[in-house]
Amino acid sequence: MNLRSIILRRVSVACSALLCAACNSGAMEENAVDRGDQAFSQGKYDAALAEYRLAVRQGSTDGPTLARLAHTYAMVGEVDDAGEYYARAVEADESMRAQAVTDLMHVAGVAMEAGDRFAMASAVELALGMEPGLGVGRLALPLARHYFTAGEFGRALPFYQKALVGSADSLPDVVFEVGQAYEEVGDCRHALPQFERYRGLVRAGRRREADWHIGTCSFELAQAVAERAGAAPGDLEDALAMVDRTLALGEPQNIQAQVWFLKGEILSDLGRCEDAMEAFAQVRYADQAGALVSRAQQRFDEIRFGQGLEGFREGRCR
Repeated sequence: MNLRSIILRRVSVACSALLCAACNSGAMEENAVDRGDQAFSQGKYDAALAEYRLAVRQGSTDGPTLARLAHTYAMVGEVDDAGEYYARAVEADESMRAQAVTDLMHVAGVAMEAGDRFAMASAVELALGMEPGLGVGRLALPLARHYFTAGEFGRALPFYQKALVGSADSLPDVVFEVGQAYEEVGDCRHALPQFERYRGLVRAGRRREADWHIGTCSFELAQAVAERAGAAPGDLEDALAMVDRTLALGEPQNIQAQVWFLKGEILSDLGRCEDAMEAFAQVRYADQAGALVSRAQQRFDEIRFGQGLEGFREGRCR
């Protein structure tokens, strides 16, 4: 069943409060607005739309008339048209704002239940445009997953955060998705706690994918520190902890040689020469070490024989 059918079935055909405000004029001369009101009250929404559009074309651009047209579009599930005319109604008459937001959020809720996430998201976006900071309640998680699936991770994150504040369904899966969203926008520092949290919520058999993401993000963050000129000892210690986490998990398997090499460089920068040599020596035993073996051997020899390289920072192993 489509969104239009669900809305028409669920919403009463009785005249809404918005329309009734204009129905008490008694023997008012029949015009396009009156005919639209009559058609709406009879559940003839297509006819009501035609009459309200005619009224607007004839110059009835006051807030209540525009809101009638917008409300009828909302009733039949035409979200974009409803948003357009509600925006015009609010511009003409500020008192229409509450009606507009309420209507659009109702349409969003019905769209969610119908499985139409595009209509849901469009309606919520329009409502938020009229009332920034509006609470979205139970729509938070469906909205987050809609944007996540569409690859719009930056837009998904605020809704994921709202969902986590409440009692989100399938909490471990939500936590994992939040970690992925952070990782996709390049924010491994916030992604890592989510993946670690997920890992603590699930059985051992479900942890491998999280381990892969933890190892990837930990290596990326440690590498960024190691490549930063003049990194403070405390930052290097943090980076060392991250490479150790990657090695402990053994994921991703195809970068373990790089992780051992990076560990050697960090230990060298910390002046822990024996430990650095041991790390470089481990490179040869990692899978897919390849050409990195010769580089690791070179660094091992530089430290062992004290030859060093030009430009070594003071305090680094030579």
